[in-house]
Amino acid sequence: MYQVIGTAQSRALRVLWMLEELGQPYDHLAVNPHSERVTPFNPAGKVPVLVADGTPITDSTAILTYLADKHGALTHPAGTLDRARQDSLTQFVLDEFDAALWLAARHSFILPEEMRLAAIKNTLRWEFERSQKTLVHRMAEDGFLMGERMTVPDIILAHCLTWALTARFPIVEHRLTDYLERMRARPGFQRASAR
Repeated sequence: MYQVIGTAQSRALRVLWMLEELGQPYDHLAVNPHSERVTPFNPAGKVPVLVADGTPITDSTAILTYLADKHGALTHPAGTLDRARQDSLTQFVLDEFDAALWLAARHSFILPEEMRLAAIKNTLRWEFERSQKTLVHRMAEDGFLMGERMTVPDIILAHCLTWALTARFPIVEHRLTDYLERMRARPGFQRASAR
């Protein structure tokens, strides 16, 4: 059985959701970053951590990729063009959405107050909106990012869009608003969010 360390209000939600979609049993240790329950598994204190067979795995994307590959679901096979497209979308979402949101969070409440630059958030919002316009041109017309099949970048994108709402980063593309509504209605998302 897997153990997931981190609250559902963090990137650990991605891991919880993935496990729910896969139908895999897990224990959930809902603790905040840098707590004494996290550092034995990740000395940097960051969450999420997935403990699999006694081995801690850090970084939400690494965890999602590991789980998808291990269980042969929510992914395309390694070495295929579809997997290359999937990995390209994953990296795009991480670079353009996750990075902007994380930098805004750092300058809002994570960095020491004297190191924060409040004005940077305006630039990050602008970049976030521009990235949405690019992404809608890369999305499949219907269903998920790549079409009929849900994959790893769907979980990351839906989490980032949910995070954006909390951080007051506007979702300006109607296709993304509709997409997020469908993703958040999934039973796996609902169960993971309730933790």
